[in-house]
Amino acid sequence: MSPQLIEHFSNPRNVGELPAPAITVEVTNPICGDILRLSALIEAGTVVKTGFKVRGCTASIASGSALTELISGRALAALNTLKAADIDEAVGGLSNESKHAAALCYDAVRALLAKFPV
Repeated sequence: MSPQLIEHFSNPRNVGELPAPAITVEVTNPICGDILRLSALIEAGTVVKTGFKVRGCTASIASGSALTELISGRALAALNTLKAADIDEAVGGLSNESKHAAALCYDAVRALLAKFPV
C-alpha cells in the first residue's frame, strides 16, 4: 500500500453526507459488495463542497476520500474528463485486487453527472 492510500484511509477527508440542497448518489460494486455514497453541493455549475460514506475495504475508503478532493472546486463539465486512473493515481496506485475501488468512485461521478447533464 502506498503512503497516499494509507494517509487517505487513516485520515479520510470530507466524511459524511451533505444536507439538501446537495445531491447524494449511491453506487455499489456487485462483485465485492462495496457501497459508496457521494454528496456534492453544486453552485453555478461548480462542485463547492463534497462528502462521502463508504462501506467497504481500505482501498474504497481511501479512494472515496481522494475522490472528494479531486472533484471539489471543479466545474461539472471538467468531471467528464475524470477517469478511474485519476483516482488510482491520487491514492498512489492500487493493486490489481483493489482497482475496483477506483472504478466505484468513477461510477459515483457518472451517477452524479447524470443528475446534472453538462
